[in-house]
Amino acid sequence: MTAPAHGFEIIAIDTPTLGDRSYLVHDGTVAVVIDPQRDIDRVLALAASRQVAITHVFETHLHNDYVTGGLALAAATGADYHVNAADLVAFDRVPVSEGDVIEVSPALRVRVLATPGHTFTHLAYVLEGPGQPAAVFTGGSLLYGSTGRPDLLGPANTGALARAQYASAHRLSAELPEDTGIYPTHGFGSFCSATQAEGESSTIGHERRANPVLTQDEQEYVQALLAGLDAYPAYYAHMGPANAAGPAAADLSECSRADAAELRRRLDAQEWVVDLRTGTAFAAGHLAGTFSFPLDGSFATYLGWLIPWGAPLTLLGETPEAVAEAQRELVRIGLDRPAATATGHPSDWAGGQPLRSYPVSDFPALAAVLHHRKVTVLDVRRDLEWAESHLSGAIHIPLHELLTRIGEVPGGEIWVHCRSGYRAAVAASILDAAGRAVVAVDDEYANAAHAGLHITAEGMPGKAA
Repeated sequence: MTAPAHGFEIIAIDTPTLGDRSYLVHDGTVAVVIDPQRDIDRVLALAASRQVAITHVFETHLHNDYVTGGLALAAATGADYHVNAADLVAFDRVPVSEGDVIEVSPALRVRVLATPGHTFTHLAYVLEGPGQPAAVFTGGSLLYGSTGRPDLLGPANTGALARAQYASAHRLSAELPEDTGIYPTHGFGSFCSATQAEGESSTIGHERRANPVLTQDEQEYVQALLAGLDAYPAYYAHMGPANAAGPAAADLSECSRADAAELRRRLDAQEWVVDLRTGTAFAAGHLAGTFSFPLDGSFATYLGWLIPWGAPLTLLGETPEAVAEAQRELVRIGLDRPAATATGHPSDWAGGQPLRSYPVSDFPALAAVLHHRKVTVLDVRRDLEWAESHLSGAIHIPLHELLTRIGEVPGGEIWVHCRSGYRAAVAASILDAAGRAVVAVDDEYANAAHAGLHITAEGMPGKAA
């Protein structure tokens, strides 16, 4: 294959449902991969399409939001697997530390920088090649308009990590040229980002002018960073240990099929049976006792957040392809083998039993209803979203707390909403499974005021209402 112009090509491999990116960089012959996801078949296919051999795999840190595919990718390709020498891991790797330089090829040279902050052992990798400005792979350190969050290792470490994150960002800014391209792993919807990234690309120079970590003084940055942190998914607690243990390759083979009788047995045993269809399709007719986690949203994030870790899981989808997609999403967070699956229509799963249903509506309809009768309005957004503004008279239980706090929801008719409808769909299914009378609001929260609903705007800490 002809070498790419300027010496090397950088290709982003997006995982939008988790808000992450991996990268493949090649010179036309050999390639390196940074922070690969668990489903490495995507990476192997990309390398094959470019006709390049993967010779090095790099981890910026032991990730908290997904299970890495680094060890499996190195095993599949014979590549060197580079992990921080200071990380305590249970597998063989090629350890790297501050100042190390890896000569991949005449066109590819990787320099290691210590950038603690997201974790204590976080690394950044500076890519250098002839005739082309350097690029830096920043992992969970310097993001687009933000930084990685510093609180994932527990409250005792948060303050120290926040200050380390500030110092690391300033080190990158001071040592790298203004036109250095920045390639972060997090920040595209990932809860590993302190705030959400702005834009799809950036440079050191742009971040110097726009990123709060580089425009504020340290105390101002740390205070604002800590004030803006909200809850993160419960499954994160399992990711670091899994990555340190050395995850095996993902098994994406088809799982066992369940018939209607087996589904009923699993539901009677109070196992998790999850319907992958859209929230509106679920509301129109579903198997009693099942939960709705639509595949068309942040499926793995919220299912991984709510499900008791290690609990048997059965997936229901309209097609085998939908179930296969769900399996792929779940292996990325370590939920490896569903206990069973079923495809088709809810009537196929019900075995002659009646289906359940509930209404789906919007904010104008809610405004009209509130003029005529009393209903409970349940807001399942996170704490900081509620603190910024909420519907007057609503009650607030974040979705990730609903299963344990469902007894706090008053009796009678419940209208449940979130920011855009996805979390409301999940919450409505949980309430329905508990036998509650529910209406799912499938609407943008921004439309609530336009519908005539009264908004209480309190403002988040550090922000004007």
